[in-house]
Amino acid sequence: MFHPRRTLRALLLPLVAGLALTALPAQTAQAAATLGNGGFESDGTGTATPSGWSTYSAAGQNSASFTESGGHGGSYRLTHWASTAYKVETYQYLSGLTNGYHTLTAWVRSGGGQNSAYIALKNCGSSEQRTDLPVSAGSWVRIVTSVNVTNNQCTISINSDAKAGNWINVDDLTFTSGSTGLSVKGSDISSLAKSEALGGVYRTSSGTAGDAVTILKNAGMNYARLKVWVNPADGYNNKTRVLAMAKRVKAAGMKLLVDFHYSDTWADPGKQTKPSAWSGHSYSQLKTDVYNHTYDVLNALKAQGTTADMVQVGNEINGGMLWSEGSTDNWSQLAGLLNSGYSAVKAVSSGTQVALHLANAGDDATVRWWFDNAKTYGINHDVIGLSYYGYWHGSLAAAQTTLDDVASRYAKPVFIAETAYPFRLDSDDSLTNQIDTTGELVSGYPAGAAGQLAWMNAVANIVEAVPNGRGLGVFYWEATWTAVSGNGWDPADATSGNGWENQALFGYDDKALSSMAWFSHR
Repeated sequence: MFHPRRTLRALLLPLVAGLALTALPAQTAQAAATLGNGGFESDGTGTATPSGWSTYSAAGQNSASFTESGGHGGSYRLTHWASTAYKVETYQYLSGLTNGYHTLTAWVRSGGGQNSAYIALKNCGSSEQRTDLPVSAGSWVRIVTSVNVTNNQCTISINSDAKAGNWINVDDLTFTSGSTGLSVKGSDISSLAKSEALGGVYRTSSGTAGDAVTILKNAGMNYARLKVWVNPADGYNNKTRVLAMAKRVKAAGMKLLVDFHYSDTWADPGKQTKPSAWSGHSYSQLKTDVYNHTYDVLNALKAQGTTADMVQVGNEINGGMLWSEGSTDNWSQLAGLLNSGYSAVKAVSSGTQVALHLANAGDDATVRWWFDNAKTYGINHDVIGLSYYGYWHGSLAAAQTTLDDVASRYAKPVFIAETAYPFRLDSDDSLTNQIDTTGELVSGYPAGAAGQLAWMNAVANIVEAVPNGRGLGVFYWEATWTAVSGNGWDPADATSGNGWENQALFGYDDKALSSMAWFSHR
């Protein structure tokens, strides 16, 4: 991923959630073994405590919870809102449950700004599980929370600790058997080896210098992504360097994703430049080049005991790869090149998953066009990876639509191959950052460690909510790319600078940021 220019993201206009209603006395719901009135349709508008639900507010602010028109599925929804700061919980107690994992699903919207706003499963016999509501003022987003019920009971809870005027909408809740969670909580750390060689230092949150791989692992990271260039000008991100880093990744107990760019430098939707060693090669030769290069790197990894767990054949290949022979202007040739890479992966290790990776998870039409063609032309793959940067690629709701559609339409697991967010806007070197103004941020997610964490949890939550367990997880992009002199974006220019250090997971003081907590996502 490298985006040489920025585009402004249109900000969503906040919606008015409605007027606060007169407080009504809380009612205690009859305990049941199934969730009742999950769509809030039983009472119409203006009910502070909907049928089947209870309301609690230590400060006597029950009126901040009410039903009103404008539902996700039916006519009505639950809203939390008040003209003054408020704390309120709308909950339903279930008993007589069968022990085992259960999942709560809810459709939600939020104007943001709360101290906290979340759905939760608690008093279920195991640790309480929560999912924060994403900031999504204009569109409904589906989120899930799962818990292991061990005492035949559970409380479904909708919570707001909010400032004056903050609002949430919740609707169409279901509570069913089954569990959710993410198997991939990863990061691309391709910049790390060069950073260390040039003096880059990584510290724990308390300031102790340490190994970045270990620090990330201790935060919960379980998967590393490493890019491979064929013959890069700086000698990094090539076979030799990837082999060395793979040893550290596997020694830390992590899995490994190898990301083949099939170029000597960045490959992305705007450029897919052939490696210089392959220039002038015929299409037939390029198929052999792809096979040999892919096999060579992966077989060397296998030989040293660090077999790749997943491989990307190509990077952000919306327009194809190895231009012009492998352009999407010639699908049959692109299919031949991609299948050559797939065959090489499987020849080394049949258990290694092959991913195809596109940019822009917010653009379902393009992703569908691409993978419909992949199906038509018989392009082999196991998994679908999508880049999703909220400041470039549209709303969380749009990304959710694409993830859900792709997983269902092609019956493949999906993951976010790249995402990131700024913890500040100013630069730590002389190069202007990719994202450096408040107008470029996603509405509701300020630049800061807290905003960075909230964004990552929101992205993780929409992947976790992909139906049928097909949401694998998320890779943070370039957690270790701090500002180190010489480690700029251009491998051919040591003075090129880094426009991404404000989106690393280590601060300008080299300390691990609190936003690393996203790696401990369920």
